[in-house]
Amino acid sequence: MKIIGTGSALPEKTVTNDDLAAFLDTSDEWIRPRTGIRSRRVISREKLDALAASAAQAALADAGLDASGVDFILCSNVCGEYMTPGLSCIIQGLIGASCPSLDINAACAGFVYALYTANAFMAASGYDRILIVCAEENSRLVDWADRSTCVLFGDAAAAAVVERSAGKPFFHLRTSSNLDSLFARYAPGNSPYAPDQPPRAFLSMQGSFVFKQAVSTMCGDIRAVLEKSGVSEAEVDLFLLHQANYRIIKTIIDRMGAPEDRFPHNIGNYGNTSSASVPLLLDELKRAGRINRGDKVVFSAFGAGLTSAACYMEWE
Repeated sequence: MKIIGTGSALPEKTVTNDDLAAFLDTSDEWIRPRTGIRSRRVISREKLDALAASAAQAALADAGLDASGVDFILCSNVCGEYMTPGLSCIIQGLIGASCPSLDINAACAGFVYALYTANAFMAASGYDRILIVCAEENSRLVDWADRSTCVLFGDAAAAAVVERSAGKPFFHLRTSSNLDSLFARYAPGNSPYAPDQPPRAFLSMQGSFVFKQAVSTMCGDIRAVLEKSGVSEAEVDLFLLHQANYRIIKTIIDRMGAPEDRFPHNIGNYGNTSSASVPLLLDELKRAGRINRGDKVVFSAFGAGLTSAACYMEWE
């Protein structure tokens, strides 16, 4: 499997740390040293499905394809406008595709899980090209009166087209069930048979625990996937990590002892965009000419579940 096209789409509205300080007990001086975040994009007038379709169309154009050229659509999504149908079904209609589609929810690790799923589908079904779309509306999940969470997140959509290839990616996936550290509930129903349903809860996160787990798990996943591939850390050209917090990224850099320029980041401009963060960064690097044929690339992400995943591939 190889990636042949990337694309992304962002909401029009930029919300800076100073904007948040207008209604929260916070400031740029409080947010930036703790997170590395200066601003984030937030959905206002747009719809997530339209952003997702725009990212998908950009990736298809980058790959030199139209919607008829893909055999399957995989969509990673935690929260959007609809509980059902799945966002992949809506994207299929908006871009004019006729192939089957499937949603997955592996939280912030969703892009790497989708790469793994696409690779498995190609091996099992004979699909030649699969469109992966990661679209996240985190602004629906957070409590905008809680400075410990709402300052961290942003909205975005990003996509990649993968194609059957002789190149072999390597994966390492894991799940360690832990509900309390990071969760958000749906709104309660009104079933007369279950009257004691818990009320809706905004996204809740035990920040210090998640920080420690993210660092240790991502370092472990990266080393595990490189061991599978037979490639050393020193040989890797680019480490594309989930953009959750710059302090997490910097701690991983320090633990691995690799040059910082191998760990590009864009969290300062977008915040944590959940599963869209890795493909959004990938699209920026590709369009800036910072990723080249033959580069050895590692993707790594961590999210609620707790889920984590790493992938190694040589860029074709």
